[in-house]
Amino acid sequence: MQIFLWILIFFGTFAIMEFNAWFTHKYIMHGFLWSLHKDHHHKDHKSWFERNDAFFIFYAVISMTCFYLWSYEDIWYCLPLGLGILAYGIAYFTVHDIFIHQRFKIFRNANNWYAKGVRRAHKMHHKHLGKEDGECFGMLVVPFKYFKK
Repeated sequence: MQIFLWILIFFGTFAIMEFNAWFTHKYIMHGFLWSLHKDHHHKDHKSWFERNDAFFIFYAVISMTCFYLWSYEDIWYCLPLGLGILAYGIAYFTVHDIFIHQRFKIFRNANNWYAKGVRRAHKMHHKHLGKEDGECFGMLVVPFKYFKK
């Protein structure tokens, strides 16, 4: 029974992280912490790194705290929580930074329906250079209209 709960917590955490990413992106990154996110919409520097990269630290600390609580405090459900957050972070980095923004030159030829839809949605998001009037703040789940031709 515990393995079923472990799997449920892992996948539930992964799914909730998509909502967290949407919420954080819409209300925090495009809100009171726009000063950290704006260089992602229009580069004002020559560095490979962006101020926007600091946002991953928040969820990384939460994930590491879960691993600590599992390892040293024997709170079993913290392991699938921490792994779910970590897995979402890896997926986000792969889709957003590698696939969409090509920070590493791989996955350039991915051209299936999902890849095209995610690219279209993200392109529409970046069409807005300011913090207002944005659209499509999600990452892995985007509105169906972006999957149509």
